[in-house]
Amino acid sequence: MRLTPKASGRTHLLAAGLLWSLVGLGLFCAGVIWMARAESSWFVPVLLAAAVVTGVAKARFVLDRRAREIVRRIEERGDGRCLGGFLSWKSWLAVAAMAALGQVFRASSLPALVRGAICLAVGLALLIASRLAWMAWIRRTRWGPRA
Repeated sequence: MRLTPKASGRTHLLAAGLLWSLVGLGLFCAGVIWMARAESSWFVPVLLAAAVVTGVAKARFVLDRRAREIVRRIEERGDGRCLGGFLSWKSWLAVAAMAALGQVFRASSLPALVRGAICLAVGLALLIASRLAWMAWIRRTRWGPRA
């Protein structure tokens, strides 16, 4: 007998939305803090605007596609699957690799202002793209639209 934490597809969508949102919020906040702690400069508003534009573009042209794939995978698999399976094993490897790269990035010699702008952009992109998992979750809840 296998002990597997099975969950509904709706719960998988919730897990995906939470993962993307919480990681995105964490990175966004870290970016804001690093930028706020950096030496004041006329360059801060320019870098902030560039980070926002980059984050929106990354969400639209990169992460939205991946979020749609995750939602489609969850919906096709149906209910009663392992909760950790809301991401494929390849996606979990990518998550682990990004976490490791994040540690290297934190220890890098890049100026805090640049690190902050990068974190802010990536966090914003994750937050924006997470809307797709949240929209799919809402469609499957009692609060979703009625057919």
